[in-house]
Amino acid sequence: MKNKFNKIELLAPAGSLEKLKYAIAYGADAVYCGIPDFSLRVRINHFSEKDLAKAVEYTHKHKKKIYATLNIYAHNRHLEKIKKHILFLKKIKVDGIIASDPGIISLIQKYWSDAEIHLSTQANATNIEAVNFWKKQGIKRIILAREISLSEIKEIKRKTKNIELEYFIHGAMCMSYSGRCILSKWMTDRSANLGDCSQPCRWKYYKIPSSNFQVQSESDILCASVVDDQKRFEMNVEEDKHGTYFFNSYDMNLIEYIDNLMNAGIISLKIEGRAKSAYYLAIVTRAYRAVIDAIENKLSKKEVAKIIKAQKKELDNLVHRGYSIGFLLGCEPEHNFENRNNIAKYQFVGEVEGSEGKFNVLRVHNQVSLGDKLEAIMPEKNIPIEIKRILDYNKKEVNIANGGHKNRYYFEFDQVLEEMSLVRKRVL
Repeated sequence: MKNKFNKIELLAPAGSLEKLKYAIAYGADAVYCGIPDFSLRVRINHFSEKDLAKAVEYTHKHKKKIYATLNIYAHNRHLEKIKKHILFLKKIKVDGIIASDPGIISLIQKYWSDAEIHLSTQANATNIEAVNFWKKQGIKRIILAREISLSEIKEIKRKTKNIELEYFIHGAMCMSYSGRCILSKWMTDRSANLGDCSQPCRWKYYKIPSSNFQVQSESDILCASVVDDQKRFEMNVEEDKHGTYFFNSYDMNLIEYIDNLMNAGIISLKIEGRAKSAYYLAIVTRAYRAVIDAIENKLSKKEVAKIIKAQKKELDNLVHRGYSIGFLLGCEPEHNFENRNNIAKYQFVGEVEGSEGKFNVLRVHNQVSLGDKLEAIMPEKNIPIEIKRILDYNKKEVNIANGGHKNRYYFEFDQVLEEMSLVRKRVL
């Protein structure tokens, strides 16, 4: 398990300035983010240019790196604004720009000639020649397509020089090639390639029963076979009262393959999820941080395996669509035809924003009641906690705290928690 590099970068998503701070607190070496206009995250993205400037200052203060996403496929109407945004990114000194559109890359090189450019996974770099081509265009880092395998990564590394390789290790998988899908635009007039995917691949689909369907009364399942027009591929479809998910991919989870990726030549391990919660981000970042540290500190295989097992359990406590290893071992990844989400044992209920005496100030996300079985999540560990008292924003004692508003609650636990601790309750 020899590590060929002095430091492997753990790269985490930041959908807001607040989430960026959690990513850094829970172990990220670098973060990526962008404003809605030019980033492949239009919705659930609260970044403005003012926020980006604050994000750069905060990240650099903590001696971490920050990469700006400018990875839409642009139309003519975008170009003038993009030019101005590039100059802004230069002014605030982001550490790199993630782009995929050759036109945008050309503009970056024109308006910020020494900018570090990372090729987005949207550009679909899947082979040696593509990597060498983009290197000649001045690209420093290639974010490889999710569709390539571990053996292909090794070959690319072996046959290319002086180019950094990055790979996704966790998060949502797209049913289309590296996310270049037109389904959303066609169905809802929201373009995935402009960062506004409505994710129709995650929706339920219902087939109206016809003579081609057979009803199995004992299980109440509608069954049919679907075949292409040349009768090359056949797929069995089952639909029950909950519907079916024709395109729904499992989420990626490569926590057991971190050492393989490191030794294959990957220098940056990337987590997907700018639209996810701070809780999700903290748990995932912490899990991969623990495994990377164990490998870099040259712990024994047995000790590393123990840490991986513990962190797999934490990752499984999150809401997810089921996990797979994607294309990593050269196989077609599994698809989740049966249900949308894994049922988590825990529910995220609040963020600790500080303390006042023996009370913690909580931003509540989901209902918390006296008597709930709670656990505090911190960068280094989880601890069980007990509620002694709850005060509302008027400092009036209450039995229940509800989320969905801007007011803060005051919780007296059996111990005072550190700022940026997260609180979850057991629901199963």
